[in-house]
Amino acid sequence: MDDINTLRRILREAKTIAVVGLSADWYRPSYFAAKYMQEHGYRVIPVNPKYSEILGEKCYRSVREAPVKIDIVDVFRKTEDVMPIAEDAIAVGAKVLWQQLGVRNETAAAKARAAGLDAVMDRCVKIEHGRLFGGLGWVGVNTHIISAKRPRWLPY
Repeated sequence: MDDINTLRRILREAKTIAVVGLSADWYRPSYFAAKYMQEHGYRVIPVNPKYSEILGEKCYRSVREAPVKIDIVDVFRKTEDVMPIAEDAIAVGAKVLWQQLGVRNETAAAKARAAGLDAVMDRCVKIEHGRLFGGLGWVGVNTHIISAKRPRWLPY
């Protein structure tokens, strides 16, 4: 789904996002995206067997283990790893299978669509939210490390 109206509907209706492959490292893209979405009112459910907790939320080994209703399954994994995640998304009754930038598994997307889910490929949930809801001015995750402002001092 690449049309603006569908992306806007998905992000407006969603409340809970399971982020598969979420890293606890603050400098990883998955952390930035999840932190941004959490700061904008979404509940983020981390899915990564490496960690017990990320961003103040209990981490789960798989989407199927999460005890809450999931709206979006956001995939930060390699393209070849998406099919089992798509099957998990279908099994838990998620509404959307969202494959992040660089992730494009057409077969998994087709399977998700056939089961009634929306499928988004090769798009970042953070970028799309910012683009569609005016969050592009909200740089990074408010760490003051990344900024569009020109420094008042010269680095040399």
